[in-house]
Amino acid sequence: MIASQIALVYGTYLVATASPGPSNMAIMATAMRDGRVPALALAAGVITGSLFWAVLAATGISAVLATYAEALFVIKLMGGAYLLYLAFRAGRSAMRATSDIVDMNNGRSVLPYGLLYRQGVLMHIGNPKAVLAWIAIMSLGLRNDAPAGLLPAIIGGCAVLGVLVFGGYAILFSTAPMIALYGRLRRWIEGSLCALYTAAGIKLIASER
Repeated sequence: MIASQIALVYGTYLVATASPGPSNMAIMATAMRDGRVPALALAAGVITGSLFWAVLAATGISAVLATYAEALFVIKLMGGAYLLYLAFRAGRSAMRATSDIVDMNNGRSVLPYGLLYRQGVLMHIGNPKAVLAWIAIMSLGLRNDAPAGLLPAIIGGCAVLGVLVFGGYAILFSTAPMIALYGRLRRWIEGSLCALYTAAGIKLIASER
């Protein structure tokens, strides 16, 4: 049971972080415009911001559940609603025509790595949707009788996945073949994400208390 809960959390986090959004689109744009190392600096900031929301959401949910067990039902509704919102956004994006996401301007000066890192942190912390995503993820894995080691396993595993996903975007999208490949498969990818988010959101809302 614990292994299935963790696997569900990891799968949901992987889908959430890999889907098109402000942070990974910024990483893609930086990689295609400025190169691999600047994109990795920005990705490191995004990962730090994500872990900030992870700890905050986990602490808040744990404290609420310790006092009000029925609050889990409300948390599930919020998480499910957000997943359905992501499904709507992915579906709407899949219906749009493909367009360029960056202006390839080789003459543009590259920002210092430290500034790019801080930019990534602030971009993710300043996005209120990030904490809602973590509420959805945590509510899938946490239970009233969850063992003590479950929370560190969720945060630690998601941190590793975040490094792989955001760092992978920085590396892959600094190459010309990936730019062309994503342009060809964009609608199929976003349509699949729409279906996955819809299924996960409905399952979360319909689950028992």
